[in-house]
Amino acid sequence: MSGKVFLIGAGPGDPELMTLRALRMLQEADVVVYDRLVSADILNLHADGARLIPVGKAPKCHTVPQDRINDILVEEARAGHIVARLKGGDPMIFGRGSEEAAFLMANGIPVEYAPGITAAQGASCTTGVPLTHRGLATSVQYVTGHRQADKVLDLDWKRLADPDSTLVIYMGVANIGQIAMGLMTENLPGSTPALAVGKATTPDECRLVSRLDRLAADVREAGLTAPTLFIIGKVVSLYAERPVIELLEQAHG
Repeated sequence: MSGKVFLIGAGPGDPELMTLRALRMLQEADVVVYDRLVSADILNLHADGARLIPVGKAPKCHTVPQDRINDILVEEARAGHIVARLKGGDPMIFGRGSEEAAFLMANGIPVEYAPGITAAQGASCTTGVPLTHRGLATSVQYVTGHRQADKVLDLDWKRLADPDSTLVIYMGVANIGQIAMGLMTENLPGSTPALAVGKATTPDECRLVSRLDRLAADVREAGLTAPTLFIIGKVVSLYAERPVIELLEQAHG
């Protein structure tokens, strides 16, 4: 009897940011196939007796190729298991969740989804930097700063260099210098505020406030590594060390 696969977004790291649906699915699973960025605190929420299969990938180190991950999911489901495919953030935002779902459905495996809070939302929550703000940003753009197999980063710089939009860059540490140059070439001012957030929402979260024309050098000097998210735009000018909720409480007495 065929089982099924739950495609679960674990969120950016803090277990409290998981949805109730994601938690329920994880605790119903017989098998948990999980990525490298899923925190231990979240992984420990699995059901007693569930089998854990790590398939995490790091930059330039894909110990379990994507084709093999797809096959594992199909094999486990065909064995009659309920499989939790556990991914950091939201599996449908730069998480290859749609690719895995398409492969599963093509092989007759039922798929159900649990969305997750993506890293951009998590970083916004912990830093107090909004992704949109009246008078500063009327839109937000999510973009990946990495191409498969290290292909050329051929982004639409003109579209991304919108001074009235917030730009969020995932997986961009290695190419942040090229990204900054591409944006400035399309006339996004070098003085544009920028924020780098490493390991957002986890106890190891770190933050770096910079500006576009100094961002690459500051990241290099700080030694930031993946996973680091970049928020570029005027909204970063609202950054404060204290949480937004504390600032709001002060404002309202």
